[in-house]
Amino acid sequence: MNRPKILATGIRDVEFGVDVTVVEPCNLYECTIGDGCFIGPFVEVQKGVLIGARSRIQSHSFLCEKVTIGSDCFIGHGVSFINDAFRSGEVSFDSDRWEATSVGDGAIIGSNATLLPVQIGPGVVVGAGAVVTEDLLEPGIYGGNPARLLRGK
Repeated sequence: MNRPKILATGIRDVEFGVDVTVVEPCNLYECTIGDGCFIGPFVEVQKGVLIGARSRIQSHSFLCEKVTIGSDCFIGHGVSFINDAFRSGEVSFDSDRWEATSVGDGAIIGSNATLLPVQIGPGVVVGAGAVVTEDLLEPGIYGGNPARLLRGK
């Protein structure tokens, strides 16, 4: 009988700020989580991810490599960040070809949103279920697939 290689979930090699709350189970590795952050259950935060102070990452969210979250951000339940946009039409196993996503200070990302490699400006609100395919830099509320400006601030 063949046995699979089993990798346990867990928390390893994480740089935590002060007063951070983590609800297990979750998978956090080789990332940095700032002061006063909250990480909900069933969250995965991969290596190199930076989460700014006082940000909240709700349950079932996935933050892949090359994601930066600013301070005072809210990431809703089930949010997925994507770092391989499949621009070549194939999956890239070379992390040098993956692209970065940044979320500015005070941004809110609604539940079940999906973000391709983009920049989200400070204070931008992305509605629940939105699919973000382009940079959203102008302050306002965005929603839909693809996400578009619904109302400016």
